Amino acid sequence: MNILIDSSVWIDYFRSGKQTGFLDSLIDKNLIATNSLILAELIPALRAKNHSSLVRLLCNIRRFEINIDWNEVIDYSTKCIKTGINGIGVSDLLIVQNAKQNNLVICALDNHFRKMVSVLDFSIFTLPTT
Repeated sequence: MNILIDSSVWIDYFRSGKQTGFLDSLIDKNLIATNSLILAELIPALRAKNHSSLVRLLCNIRRFEINIDWNEVIDYSTKCIKTGINGIGVSDLLIVQNAKQNNLVICALDNHFRKMVSVLDFSIFTLPTT
């Protein structure tokens, strides 16, 4: 199983948040994955704060490239809107598309992924509550 770690989880991790220990265990088990979009969300702030070692570590995580099918993204967005899930950004729809294309499980702290899971039929990894 490859778990696509969303930027929301990484931000919590970098701030030594609630999920730090659990993400450490996923890292130790080599279960984590990323994509270029998630890296593009994280790396600029890390570079601005001169955290080059973190940037190098993130860039060494197994990366699944995004193959964008815009018609599918539009379909995802339409399905969300029709079911009352509003305000979903294109970046999150691309993350879902990437996960589905590569049979990845998404791990995110953002609640909207949990709302989208039944509508868009993807797998989500539920972090333990503390």
